[in-house]
Amino acid sequence: MSKAEKTKAFIIEKSATTFNIKGYIGTSLSDVIELTGLTKGSIYGNFENKDELAVAAYHHNYTALMNSLDGAIQAKASALGQLMAFTSYYRQNWESIFKEGGCPVLNAATEADDNFEILKSHVQQSVAAWVGKICTIIETGQKNGEFKKEIISMAYAYTIITMLEGGIMLAKIMDSQHLLFLALDRIELIITNEIKK
Repeated sequence: MSKAEKTKAFIIEKSATTFNIKGYIGTSLSDVIELTGLTKGSIYGNFENKDELAVAAYHHNYTALMNSLDGAIQAKASALGQLMAFTSYYRQNWESIFKEGGCPVLNAATEADDNFEILKSHVQQSVAAWVGKICTIIETGQKNGEFKKEIISMAYAYTIITMLEGGIMLAKIMDSQHLLFLALDRIELIITNEIKK
């Protein structure tokens, strides 16, 4: 990496969690200056504006989440194990996820929907990739006989993400991890009763 690339990566890494906690609109340039110890000129020398940095911070947060999830998924040999890895990952890591502001996809989607149009297409691409990841697991399970042939993978992928994100949102706003676990329990029931052969 060049010096400029290292500086850019440093700015993103130092500010990414704050963007996720305070919001992509709510995080100010002053926050970024304080977090990095760099000048306004240094930051704008690496990013055209705060919006560009916010999008980069979102991608950093999303990639970190997906890399962690991928690790949990790849540790399982069967399609059933890989699908269940989504729920077990959140059971095991909910505290650290909440400490860092919650799910970056959920947070960014809430802002992007009405207030931050630039971010919206990035979040849409992330959701589409996440849906694709779940569809691939379900379709693999259908091919190898673990899952029912007649189910529609995309419908279940969206259902799983909807329940997961809804559980995270309610658990955070109500200060109750139990509400996330209720959603995880329901996802597991769906996998066992409706997806598994």
